[in-house]
Amino acid sequence: MNLQVILGNFALILFVLMVLTGVVWFLDVFYLAKQRRAAADRALAEYDSRAAKATADGIKLDNHGRRAQIEADILRQPTWVEYSGSFFPVIALVFFLRSFLYEPFKIPSSSMVPTLLVGDLILVNKFTYGIRLPVINQKIIQINDPQRGDVMVFKYPKDMSQDYIKRVIGVPGDKITYENKRLTVNGVAVKYTPMDDYLNDERLVYNKQFQENLSGVSHRILNDDSKPTYGRDAVEAFPGRDENCTYRYEGFTCTVPAGNYFMMGDNRDNSADSRYWGFVPDKNIVGKAFFVWMNFSSLRRIGGIQ
Repeated sequence: MNLQVILGNFALILFVLMVLTGVVWFLDVFYLAKQRRAAADRALAEYDSRAAKATADGIKLDNHGRRAQIEADILRQPTWVEYSGSFFPVIALVFFLRSFLYEPFKIPSSSMVPTLLVGDLILVNKFTYGIRLPVINQKIIQINDPQRGDVMVFKYPKDMSQDYIKRVIGVPGDKITYENKRLTVNGVAVKYTPMDDYLNDERLVYNKQFQENLSGVSHRILNDDSKPTYGRDAVEAFPGRDENCTYRYEGFTCTVPAGNYFMMGDNRDNSADSRYWGFVPDKNIVGKAFFVWMNFSSLRRIGGIQ
């Protein structure tokens, strides 16, 4: 694991910080605090002994608050211990929430337009597809499997330090055909309903917009009539391509291998997805995107994800 991967893995950074601050916190609770208490008791006993001797000798001491000050000075935590103890529960809580419950993401590209816009801040459910160990992303408890139509976050197969978000088009065993910008799943043509053209704010052009019904999940997609069904030159020699996929001029057909998923962006002609770099293994799954909670460019962007 190189430095770039480590720096790009926020879960790993959180885990390391949690361990370091946790070790300091436990060390202080079960050892250092007791050592400071014992040192304070010895100092107070010595102070009381000197005070008693001075009193017996008729010497009047001005010890108002002095005893309490000695105790407080000795019991005071070192700065590094104090900060570690303060940060540990916060870091541990954040680590637990984002590792096992919900994790926030920001949409960086337009590949999922019109469903998700650039700058959308979304929440991803980390447990709906099973409980996974953080950092190594190893599934330990199976709950649900991804379904066609789900919007899913996953680790990019070519670079595990990058998180991608696309829509699940095919699950293990599915036969996916994409011809003339229309999907067929297991021999059944997906239904499309034309909608008003969509204005692309980035390029100031209109794209064809359709309502796609994928296994009962209705969502909007975009097509760019100026582009082909797929970019043949961009298709890579990904694992399993020769055994599972056939590419033709007008489209392609892929059978999704066991333990893998076929992903596509809703902005069909502006998305690098499984058509080009291949299938997504189950081990790469991060979670299911389910809610948009903010977009600083459009404060109205809030609600569920279809």
